[in-house]
Amino acid sequence: VKYLTLAPELPGSIDLIKAFKDEFAIAIGHSAAEYDTAMESIIEGAEACTHTFNAMKLFHMHRPAITGAVLESDVYCEAICDGFHLHPATVRLLLKTKGYDRVVAVTDSIMASGLPDGFYYLGSDEVKVENGDAKLLNGVRAGSTLTTIKALHNLVAFTSCPVEKVLPLLTENPAKLIRVFDKKGSIEVGKDADFLLLDKDLNIVSVYVNGQVRFTKER
Repeated sequence: VKYLTLAPELPGSIDLIKAFKDEFAIAIGHSAAEYDTAMESIIEGAEACTHTFNAMKLFHMHRPAITGAVLESDVYCEAICDGFHLHPATVRLLLKTKGYDRVVAVTDSIMASGLPDGFYYLGSDEVKVENGDAKLLNGVRAGSTLTTIKALHNLVAFTSCPVEKVLPLLTENPAKLIRVFDKKGSIEVGKDADFLLLDKDLNIVSVYVNGQVRFTKER
């Protein structure tokens, strides 16, 4: 186990954080926690917020809730950058609030990732994918079809920043969060040689794992 998400308002959550914070990274999310409860979980060792702004109690001027707690504190904040879960302006606001070194871009992808529109499953629930947007049949959003490389494209488009500024959201930041930065997340002597070669349009040309080519795009 490298990473665990819990709702801090549930019984036993704070005790669990205290017990396991030294073993793996713990995030709070999918939660209706009020501000004080969320802050207590952070003080006790929670290090991140899962799917920031999604499936969580949102900020109110009198009740900042879990959203206010994760924005105010120095925890990492995940962001699903598919253009459906978060408006581009929301992504920019999160980056401006937290800084580019405290945001982790995630996909939240389901089995339909990279596949055509149609019907798929999320567990036992049927999901309809239309224009790349995955929803349950009742219209509730159900994960995403986002790929990591598409998330990179989106971040560049959303922020108008050079790729080198947003790239850590997909590499260095998550590696630091789950405590594998000694081996992953950047290209340095002594680290695993896991990296991509991209063309000028940020399309994948080659994939390397442990220094060995595992994929090369057909020309």
